[in-house]
Amino acid sequence: MLEDVSQGISFVCNNIASYGGDPNRIYLVGQSAGAHIAACALLNQAIRECGEGDNSFWSVSQIKAYFGISGGYNLLNLVDHFHRCGLYRSIFLSIMEGEESLQKFSPQVTIKESSARSAVHLLPHIILFHGTSDSSIPSSERIAAKHSLQQHGAKANLFLYEGKTHTDLFLQDPLRGGRDKMLEEITSVIHSEDSDTSNHLDSDTSNHLVVPVARRLVPEFMLKLAGRVSPF
Repeated sequence: MLEDVSQGISFVCNNIASYGGDPNRIYLVGQSAGAHIAACALLNQAIRECGEGDNSFWSVSQIKAYFGISGGYNLLNLVDHFHRCGLYRSIFLSIMEGEESLQKFSPQVTIKESSARSAVHLLPHIILFHGTSDSSIPSSERIAAKHSLQQHGAKANLFLYEGKTHTDLFLQDPLRGGRDKMLEEITSVIHSEDSDTSNHLDSDTSNHLVVPVARRLVPEFMLKLAGRVSPF
């Protein structure tokens, strides 16, 4: 799957112009498992470019920024948490092809290895989004991920959203309508000049690029009912 994702990124990087896109404004976005797989693909490519493996047909330098939404980046820490939540360890390990794969597919662990130290500096700006009430992947994991990235030389920011669950940021909140703070953060990065990106990220939300306020699509009682049923 990781190689499939890398090939998909390669296709976008090499063909975006023919579809009317801007090859200088490519952003990598993932949510939950998608955030994890995208992060693995990004770090693996950076390691390849540092001479630790064969180069593929795209470069980390082609990615302007990475947006990770409710992602998990240290499977060694999360496997027991998943077990307690009902995704039993034996099932998870069968999905991941064994115990040894946990470290291999944990970007937060990989960046500490000697083979990845020089690769970290090639990574684009990394912006993480997470809800403090995420029971699927605890927000404490994201705080540790941000600190680890910064400690090893990566440019990383973390946005925590009080009371938000694993799916609120990309599913329930858009259905609720109103102001979408995460979309404002993402849009402010995409539409800003590189030199202004950090200023946008650190500024008050009132200074962010204006994002249209969406109308409500689903009544609140239905969203709350779904929240009681959903395991996320």
